[in-house]
Amino acid sequence: MTLILKALSLLVLLFSPLLAMGQIDDDYRAQLQADSRRLHLADQAEWRKLLHYAPKLLGSGYEGQIDSPAFYLAAQGKTDAQAELDATLAHFFDDTPETNEVQNPQCAFIARYSWLNSVLKFDPARMTPRSCPRYAQWHETLNPAGLTMVFAAAYLNSPSSMYGHTLLRVDAKDQDEQTRLLAYSVSFAANTNETNGLAFALNGLFGGYPGTYSILPYYAKVREYSDFENRDLWEYQLRLSQQEVDRVLMHAWEMGPQYFDYFFFDENCAYHLLGLLQVARPEFEFTQSFPLSAIPSDTVSVISAYHGLVERKVYRPSSATLLHQRLLGMSSVQRALVHDISLGYSAVSEAAQLPTLDAAAVLETSLDYVTYRAVTGNKDVADSAALTHQLQQARSRIDYISPPLQVRTPKASPDQGHRSSRAMLGVGRRGNQNYQELQLRGTYHDLMDDDAAYVRGAEIEFFSMAMRHYDKSPIRLERFTPVSILSLAPHDEFFHSTSWKVSAGWQRTRAVRGSEPLALSIDGGMGAAWSDSADCALSYAFIESSVRSNSALRSGYALGMGGSTGSYLDVNERWRAHPYVKAIRYFSGQTDTALSMGLEQRITLGRDVAVRADVMRIRELQQTSNAGNLSLMVYF
Repeated sequence: MTLILKALSLLVLLFSPLLAMGQIDDDYRAQLQADSRRLHLADQAEWRKLLHYAPKLLGSGYEGQIDSPAFYLAAQGKTDAQAELDATLAHFFDDTPETNEVQNPQCAFIARYSWLNSVLKFDPARMTPRSCPRYAQWHETLNPAGLTMVFAAAYLNSPSSMYGHTLLRVDAKDQDEQTRLLAYSVSFAANTNETNGLAFALNGLFGGYPGTYSILPYYAKVREYSDFENRDLWEYQLRLSQQEVDRVLMHAWEMGPQYFDYFFFDENCAYHLLGLLQVARPEFEFTQSFPLSAIPSDTVSVISAYHGLVERKVYRPSSATLLHQRLLGMSSVQRALVHDISLGYSAVSEAAQLPTLDAAAVLETSLDYVTYRAVTGNKDVADSAALTHQLQQARSRIDYISPPLQVRTPKASPDQGHRSSRAMLGVGRRGNQNYQELQLRGTYHDLMDDDAAYVRGAEIEFFSMAMRHYDKSPIRLERFTPVSILSLAPHDEFFHSTSWKVSAGWQRTRAVRGSEPLALSIDGGMGAAWSDSADCALSYAFIESSVRSNSALRSGYALGMGGSTGSYLDVNERWRAHPYVKAIRYFSGQTDTALSMGLEQRITLGRDVAVRADVMRIRELQQTSNAGNLSLMVYF
């Protein structure tokens, strides 16, 4: 028995320091948690941003937007900032070693650890600092020195990019303007391979996809946007300190495995990039500007409006834009030769018969056009690689160095365009009745808006409505259109673009017995558009189909087809006019030939203010009426 007691005593002496250390760890954890309460760290902007808290839509308080179950360490962490802070501090005492599959909490939540350590000054003797080799290697690969917000123009053929797209470029220490393509970029997008536009729209509206951050080489994104999708890029280089850049990237690291439910209008690429960027400084509150919706162009405006944040703006035109500008500077003879050589109708040697400068221009432009068609999937020439080689050889034999192409920068950058929501207050007369009208639009742009900073010929409207009050009649809903999209892509001998349109909603339709019920309306069309050489006129022609449905209509519906034509004319920078004619023959259900013709005009008074005057003549069910209105448009 004495021997056993001596052995137990020896064990107590040997392990008592470790037991004491465990007690000290518990005491130190409790001390840190108490200090965090005393300093009100859970109420600080830095902590709220690291947890991606946003004000609740209903009630008071905040709620975390991240939907990954592993992100919030406390059971109530999604809504209780102090509980999440206590749980985070407790997890930092975890001694789990880092492997390829598992990270220590100090590394997995390295942005949280860094900020809390800067405030609470962790004692390394009581909380062991853990090495994070995976993060260190990742950070070394990025070699960050700065951040640039990149805006890609709208792309109507992709449902996820109708409003444009934003991403963050990580500028390395050893890069300059000539080597920026070698940088990395951070982007946020819905994690899906969905190609059906309707399915994407429905799931995107209701959070049906997980949204995740990703890091890719910048040149891959430029190739995708500029070459494949012909989207111009704007780069907003940000004035941030090295510490602020590292803070954003630490948070990007801990957000890598996490996901959000992706929502097309609010929790989208633009919104969550702002959520990442605002970690850089306590005073950045970018996401609070977008409680209901976040449009990429609006988010760029918020960044630009912050005093001193944007250091420089760089315009990077797409391959199609560069080719278009080359062609604008050529004569009709040169353009014809470029067209014929590029498509194999004429021999490359024909360019050598031109004067030296003209021959160089024709060969260079032909080479650009062949490359453009190969990248975009147009293969009219059997062997574009062989033709490219011939063009390169022919150009190398011309002893002349062409000057750099003088790229025509757009008159406004994306942050300088009108805001995307709009209200219109107007008065008008239809037939012998006066009316007052209020129109509201959720987002984003129509072709009668000033298109400075917007894609020319692209119209995208979501959730627009009009309320109208006729004299001696109650206020009524004139129309409600959840979605309306119009793409006028100019067609010429080089760009064989197809124009299209689609809209769906409810609008007033003349029915039998003189009533005007609110009918479900679905309209669409395919056609072509043409632009003049000065880009002052954009004309179009469409073949259209139309469906109306309401029990007040004869047979309850009307199905028709027809066409429309018109032209958007820029009289000057502020004045746009749109004369148009449209005819639809409803041949099934309620039969009728509906005709309309008119002139729409808009005069811009300021960035977010304009006036509009419309006159029209309409015939429905053999009844003809004239109408006109004058409206004030305010963008917000």
